[in-house]
Amino acid sequence: MEKDIDKITKNPDTDIIIRVDDFGGNIGVTIREFVRSERYTGFTKAGTRIPADRFKQFKDAINMIDEIELMQAAKAAQASKPAVQEKIKNETSASKEKPSKAKKIQSEDDEAAM
Repeated sequence: MEKDIDKITKNPDTDIIIRVDDFGGNIGVTIREFVRSERYTGFTKAGTRIPADRFKQFKDAINMIDEIELMQAAKAAQASKPAVQEKIKNETSASKEKPSKAKKIQSEDDEAAM
């Protein structure tokens, strides 16, 4: 038995597939990434499987998520992203400007040799 329930686009090359399937004689829900690339097209190891006897527990847990709260958290995280990216950019630039200790020692050795 294999029945695809839904497909959620993660990015242009990756979908999340939700399906009910039989794996080794055990029925369950599989949630797994499906990628399309030049090197490989198919399911990845990324994902999980919920056995049928644990599905109610999984469904109850998902239903406990407050969708409004989740969306607010996502918006807050998105709003802070540019600040975090700018900080990383500044730190990267600063580290490129500072000569490394090894370069400084090499430079001193070159001067001593003259």
